[in-house]
Amino acid sequence: MRVNAQNLRKGNVVEMDGKLYVVLSAESFHPGKGTPTTQVDMRRISDGVKVSERWKTTEQVERAMLDERAYAYLYNDDEGFHFMNKETYDQIVVPKDVVGDMAAYLVEDMECQVAVYQDVPVSIELPARVTLEIVDTEPVTKGQTASSSYKPAMLSNGVKTAVPPHVGIGTRVVVMTADGSYVERAKD
Repeated sequence: MRVNAQNLRKGNVVEMDGKLYVVLSAESFHPGKGTPTTQVDMRRISDGVKVSERWKTTEQVERAMLDERAYAYLYNDDEGFHFMNKETYDQIVVPKDVVGDMAAYLVEDMECQVAVYQDVPVSIELPARVTLEIVDTEPVTKGQTASSSYKPAMLSNGVKTAVPPHVGIGTRVVVMTADGSYVERAKD
């Protein structure tokens, strides 16, 4: 299936020169003058080599047809990360290099989209947001305005983020899985 380069997202799989590449990041640039382009960082699935490509945003790219299904995260061990299809109860093991830095956001029973190509898991897509607890942050300082300043905080998964001054230790917050940025306090 051919798609415009500007429509590529993290986790998509692209076919180039007969090889499959998983998109690690895709960013479109729209300069005031000149042609808009999309910069894509990818990892070749066969051997793990990372490559960068730059295409015009309207250029057509071949997106590989994969079997994408919803799987629930179970646990991880030396083999990799174990997921289960809730409908068929089939289990698959996703290698650690496929999960990469997204592993910090995996929570037991979290539903993820796993793309499989010829019975081999090639990419994983987490939900856009996840709820985590603040385990360490600076104490609230009187007089700070809530809207203009943020303070550093450590989440329960070990990732650092910035939160508003009114958020303290033990507070559950919603963060983006793409970059770990604070969205809001959890409503649960």
